[in-house]
Amino acid sequence: MKRFFQPVPKDGSPAKKRPTATTDSGDAPASAGAGGEEGSPGEEPHKFVTWNANSLLLRMKSDWPAFSQFVARLDPDVICIQEVRMPAAGSKGAPKNPRELKDDTSSSRDEKQIVLRALSSSPFKDYCVWWSLSDSKYAGTAVFIKKKFEPKKVSFNLDRTSSKHETDGRVIIVEFESFLLLNTYAPNNGWKEEENSFQRRRKWDKRMLEFVQRVDKPLIWCGDLNVSHEEIDVSHPDFFISAKLNGYTPPNKEDCGQPGFTLAERHRFGNILSHGKLVDAYRHLHKEKDMDSGFSWSGHPIGKYRGKRMRIDYFIVSEQLKDRIISCEMHGRGIELEGFYGSDHCPVSLELSKAATEAPEPPRPSS
Repeated sequence: MKRFFQPVPKDGSPAKKRPTATTDSGDAPASAGAGGEEGSPGEEPHKFVTWNANSLLLRMKSDWPAFSQFVARLDPDVICIQEVRMPAAGSKGAPKNPRELKDDTSSSRDEKQIVLRALSSSPFKDYCVWWSLSDSKYAGTAVFIKKKFEPKKVSFNLDRTSSKHETDGRVIIVEFESFLLLNTYAPNNGWKEEENSFQRRRKWDKRMLEFVQRVDKPLIWCGDLNVSHEEIDVSHPDFFISAKLNGYTPPNKEDCGQPGFTLAERHRFGNILSHGKLVDAYRHLHKEKDMDSGFSWSGHPIGKYRGKRMRIDYFIVSEQLKDRIISCEMHGRGIELEGFYGSDHCPVSLELSKAATEAPEPPRPSS
């Protein structure tokens, strides 16, 4: 089963398997894993899914058959996961390896086997997996890519030149020939200035702004971005903008309200989109508010958050890709979390038309 978890060299490129063209840095492109269907030369992914699993291990224990059916039906080329919540390899007190699952204790070995078994069955056996994991059962991301596709390079840091992973495993960047895929789990803004969560989110947004302005290829950015951009992106705007934790009011009015819906976060997110020349794929196609299936996160069905929903999971694409958007859909419905597969987030999908260079050649006229 090891073949489903390719070793990744320190530079972040997937393991070499056969001689191929190199990137600017001299790293070899990824090889398609053992098995799987053959891809056409130059073929690139065009069907994507992103999902905050809210603990991938828990989903594998209880909701995996239903999620597997969803994946088999949709047949995405790439699946991006956030909140993996599996600890990185490494014993207590030793440096951790965020590219590998922890297996140095009896319980962690058992948990790793659950993951390996889940990913060795259909349809996941047709994918290669890259991990970026936290030191503990917190945060973390993963990217599953069909074996027939060959990324040029996989990185785990917004700097792209660093071999280090982002703190808590919040970033995976996959470079293909014609575009970059960015999978992120953005840090939550939190409720209180003095807990440093506001500063952490401001720093993250600043780095994201810098990143989108220096990318050298069209970008597909997906994941749990932990922000609802406009009022149309939440079910109850007045509830979220006035939300408080234990009656606390931040000193800055722009930091007031539900994390993910404060004016400060929404303003910074808008700046990232405009300066990066980026398009919200879902909102590009869906102009009206959809109270049934227009949100990706839903509050607990019991309590004051029942029926309170937000759209915080996205596909954001460069303007160059806008005209290739075929569909972008939320796959959860209603306040009972139908289609959420045990998480508090539902999967979101994006389909692009194939690039002109991938289109089949027209038939030649007969002589």
